[in-house]
Amino acid sequence: MCLKIPLKPLLQDQSSEYAALTKVMEDPSNYKPKSDRKNRRTTLLRQIPFQRLMDLKVDYAFKQLFGNEKNKDITVVFLNAILQKTGRNCIKDISFSNIETGGEYVDDKQSRLDLLVTTEADERINVEIQFTNKYDMIKRSIYYWSRVYQNPLQKKMSYKGLKPVIAINVMNFSLFAQTERFHTMYHLYEDEEKFKLTDVIEFHFIEMPKLMKAWKEEKLDPWNDVLVRWLLMLGMVDYRKNKIYEDIYHELEGITMKDKTLRNAFQNWEELSMTQEQYLAYESRLKRINDEEAAERDAELRLQEAKEKAIKEGRKQGIEEGIKEGIKEGIKEGREKGREEGKEEGKREKEAIASRLLAKGMTIEEVVEITRISKNKVIEIQYCLVKNKK
Repeated sequence: MCLKIPLKPLLQDQSSEYAALTKVMEDPSNYKPKSDRKNRRTTLLRQIPFQRLMDLKVDYAFKQLFGNEKNKDITVVFLNAILQKTGRNCIKDISFSNIETGGEYVDDKQSRLDLLVTTEADERINVEIQFTNKYDMIKRSIYYWSRVYQNPLQKKMSYKGLKPVIAINVMNFSLFAQTERFHTMYHLYEDEEKFKLTDVIEFHFIEMPKLMKAWKEEKLDPWNDVLVRWLLMLGMVDYRKNKIYEDIYHELEGITMKDKTLRNAFQNWEELSMTQEQYLAYESRLKRINDEEAAERDAELRLQEAKEKAIKEGRKQGIEEGIKEGIKEGIKEGREKGREEGKEEGKREKEAIASRLLAKGMTIEEVVEITRISKNKVIEIQYCLVKNKK
């Protein structure tokens, strides 16, 4: 891992429970799964009920905790936990930047990125957290990456001055159906030999529902995976489901005895959630999210109703047009059939006349001229007359 954290807990209380946790820290084989532990709240959160905690997947709460200068050490550890997966050097220090990107559409207002930090190596990391899936997330991330990448480029500046930009997207929804992994990473590679084209572009997508699914299936080990423990912290409060995962809390509470930074994060999270001004701003953001989701649901409902109405009207119109077409085709078919029947009737009438004329002694040529029947047909009629007389 990028950051070494001392394993010895800084605790004076040597109760049996703390002694047991110390034993786990000294030898991970002593770790007991969460299902074997008592769901009992202890001392990590001292002044606030679970229900008061902000959902850190809401962009406002996330930025207040991880985008605050006083919490810089927390942000460094969190980012290192993500970036260690791609082998990047450890971040030792960061500075926070505020950058506005142009609107995605003509009428858009300027939009401020959730979190933009610059590392000691002059790499910039853009962290986006999305509570609802209402954007084309992949294209949105590429768009923001491109804006951050080209932003420092000034006139007469060499392209060599452009530094790597890393986009990290934490999403409260699933995006990729191709994998069950909750953390996927992307670079530019040559198609056949798979060597990397450049290190200036890097994308991380973290899908929280997949993380929570893996947690419920007991496939995660937050004691030995730093990223997992931080992401579980983000997933502990679920505003949309109105649920607090107390099993995650108790698991992380034990880990905070060896992970001082995680413990500080919990304490800052508690302080943030207790601050009236911050909580009112958080609730305002939730109201906006709810209003946007309600408006989106209403729009989808109206679209569905309009679609059903159009189908109904189209079906009715189609039936009417079908009847009209059917009548036209029927008339046409009737006319054609009538013409054919008329021709046959006329033919039979002519042959009857020819037969009577031949019976009266007219010659074949005279009958042909009068009836306009072919000579062969008149001969055939005459043959039948002679045959019948015999």
